[in-house]
Amino acid sequence: MATTDVALHEASGQLGPKRVVNNMSIQVATVNGSGSQSSNTVLLRSIFQMGVPVSGKNMFPSNIAGLPTWYTIRANKDGYIARKKEIDFLIAMNAETAQEDVMSLSPGAAVLYDEPLALRSLRSDLTFYSVPYDKLVAPVCPEAKLRKLVKNMIYVGVAAKLLDLDMAEVEKALTKQFATKPKAAALNLGAVRAGYDYAVATLPKKDPYYIQRMDKNQGKIIIDGNSAAALGCMFAGVTVVTWYPITPSSSLVETLIDYLNEYRIGHDGKATFAVVQAEDELAAIGMVLGAGWAGARSMTATAGPGVSLMSEFAGLSYYAEVPGVVWDIQRVGPSTGLPTRTSQGDILSTAFLSHGDTKHIMLIPSSVAECFSMAQDAFNLAEKFQTLIFVMSDLDLGMNNWMSDPFEYPTTPIDRGKILTKEDLDRLGGFARYKDVDGDGIGYRTLPGTEHPAAAYFARGSGHNEQSQYSERPDVFEHNMERINRKFETARSFVPRPEVSTGKSKIGIIAYGTSHWAITESRDQLRAEYNIETDYLRLRAYPFTREVHDFIEKHDRVYVVEQNRDAQMLSLLKLDIKPELVTRLRSIAHIHGLPLDARSVTDELMSMEGK
Repeated sequence: MATTDVALHEASGQLGPKRVVNNMSIQVATVNGSGSQSSNTVLLRSIFQMGVPVSGKNMFPSNIAGLPTWYTIRANKDGYIARKKEIDFLIAMNAETAQEDVMSLSPGAAVLYDEPLALRSLRSDLTFYSVPYDKLVAPVCPEAKLRKLVKNMIYVGVAAKLLDLDMAEVEKALTKQFATKPKAAALNLGAVRAGYDYAVATLPKKDPYYIQRMDKNQGKIIIDGNSAAALGCMFAGVTVVTWYPITPSSSLVETLIDYLNEYRIGHDGKATFAVVQAEDELAAIGMVLGAGWAGARSMTATAGPGVSLMSEFAGLSYYAEVPGVVWDIQRVGPSTGLPTRTSQGDILSTAFLSHGDTKHIMLIPSSVAECFSMAQDAFNLAEKFQTLIFVMSDLDLGMNNWMSDPFEYPTTPIDRGKILTKEDLDRLGGFARYKDVDGDGIGYRTLPGTEHPAAAYFARGSGHNEQSQYSERPDVFEHNMERINRKFETARSFVPRPEVSTGKSKIGIIAYGTSHWAITESRDQLRAEYNIETDYLRLRAYPFTREVHDFIEKHDRVYVVEQNRDAQMLSLLKLDIKPELVTRLRSIAHIHGLPLDARSVTDELMSMEGK
């Protein structure tokens, strides 16, 4: 619906722009460190509480304070929650970026700005609302040093009036935001009301954007992916957590620590877990493997630079066959790159992480619900296959707010894998640690402290035979490496299977992770605007299952959509499928660091289709 369309308003009988209801992207442009996060969360939650599907994405700089930051709220009646390329309603609070922000808008958008910015003269095809924030906040907040923070709540009140938000919901959201700080709640509520009252008295509605109550969020929650992952790890039975802080993974462990302190303290007051902040990522992953070898469910969380540092230990885990879980919350690289932008740029390097021949199992969540459920999958697979499992989240999923149905309580039993007890060894008399007894490539292991003389073995990172004895014989090394590869092939039947939506189309789309949300919307755009039907497969794990091969075989052209420059997942697919199918794969790759939007996918796909 074009915002510049003219129609007869039912209520007034006058001509004007069509009302755009529950379908908009609101962007708040502020300065990092100004305290706007609380204001933006109140605005997001107010819309959510009115039953309108909503998502929130924060684009912030990697310094502590002072640089521009943008927070985008998308409200959409049809449930689309990917980033929308166009901004419909801009709240301009940053003098440094205000003019550029305004000039980037499409005709018909609305701009709510701080009066000293004097933006009205920049364009004639936008709706402008000027607000004297400093004047309004002064009587609300007598303490001058707090005004910079409280001032942000003024725009919440103004936006609430202009967008027709229910003030009762705004107050409810604000109370929740400051639940443990009643004085701050009262102060900020005063600012919201001051903004609302000013808009009522001074700002007649001129733009077409409205929020109206719906009933699409009944029972849903709002949570970020890192918090969901932390919950999942706790439910999965993690007992050892080692980490070194790095954006955007730090909040996963910080939240997990809070959960563990609340729910994992025994009746005797002692912790039933261990959390260690290591001196670097090398130490963190080393501790994970030490704990995993000892029988603990152990994990770390990091980002691309940390994964790079963990390369040698990843090879040790792979070759000595020691379990552990690594959460990679991907960000833009290489090197330091853009630490606070999202990416899917660690896929290829992680799949083969370490020197020599290695292939690692990766799980790829696309939602906060999968961050929760795949935590249990990761620990079960790590112990089943006695190796590192990498969970490939990203900044968009990990640090942003997402709607979700409440998580399902885990019902899958914990799988500790092939562990021999004293009773097993009494019956067997002994065991060969690296022998394939069952034909699946997975050997049996014992845990330290098992009271049996045959329980001991060397966990070697150097050449070894089935009995874990040192060996440099070429045939022994080859035999061992082929067995380990057999584990990887066995894993195809145990990793999460892809989600597949197929019909009769000759065009297929493959995507993964947070790209999924842009794909679901893009497929609807392709259908509505071009009458083009597409089939879709969402990858959830590597190694690939048979469904992936079948999907490619059934389609003439398969577009692999991902958020990296070099089509990394497409490269993995090429290595896995029949050579004659390789020419069917085509790449749609985006590397700008912003969450993928549907319009970009639609436009590029149609360009590649020659239409």
